[in-house]
Amino acid sequence: MTYETLIAVDALKDMLASGADVLIFDCEFELGAPDKGHDIYLKGHIPGARYAHLDEDLASPPDGSNGRHPLPAPVAMVAWLRAQGLRKGQQVVAYDSNGGAWAARLWWLLRWLGHAPVAVLDGGKPAWVDAGLPLETSTPQVAASGDFEPGDPLVPGPVNAAEVRANIDTRAAKVLDARDPSRFAGTPNPLDPVAGHIPGARNRFFRDNLDADGRFRPAGELASEFIALLGEAPAILQCGSGVTACHNALAMAVAGLPAGRLYPGSCSEWIADPARPVATGSD
Repeated sequence: MTYETLIAVDALKDMLASGADVLIFDCEFELGAPDKGHDIYLKGHIPGARYAHLDEDLASPPDGSNGRHPLPAPVAMVAWLRAQGLRKGQQVVAYDSNGGAWAARLWWLLRWLGHAPVAVLDGGKPAWVDAGLPLETSTPQVAASGDFEPGDPLVPGPVNAAEVRANIDTRAAKVLDARDPSRFAGTPNPLDPVAGHIPGARNRFFRDNLDADGRFRPAGELASEFIALLGEAPAILQCGSGVTACHNALAMAVAGLPAGRLYPGSCSEWIADPARPVATGSD
């Protein structure tokens, strides 16, 4: 059995106990403290997990105009995945301690590169610990480079700022912003030098995809809420820098809805050009 959206703690535990071929990535990260995630990883991670750094492994360097977390070049991403030992068809599991906020980025990237068997651990590291399962502190060694090869994308291609700008006039797609409601509304904050949102966007805070325990809510509930926002329109998914937008992409996949297109630059790219309009308020 393979997993392509979510995997439960018990299922991952059974895979590890049976010696199944699974590659695990710890995606722990904290905005504003880019080294903290790796420090937390070193203090304890799911056995066998490798560390995936959001800034260094799951993004390319920003240049001041392309957002905080530009997509990595596919050739660089493939090389990194091979260096981690990823093989063709191997099950990948990604997790973090923030409801999948960072792990969903790796999920989306692998789907973008055509790798189907990739899932986010539902409930993440807290659910693993709450189940009484062990952590380890040793860093696993990669025995050999993997043979992963990219394939046809399993998610729609990303959109750029020009397409998002044109959509303000056409309204052909609905833009969903995954940031928290205060940032969406334009409350001043240290992450957004220009506060507010892309005109016409609707707010879908990524944490609304989760229950009180940090696990994804039932598919039917998610589907109803996304349909209420989108109607029959396709979705453009964005956030601050194209990361938590992937959480909404994962939630839509869990709900069985058509995939939206990611705007990787998101608001951090959008506001880099003062000619692009910015709206405020909750609507």
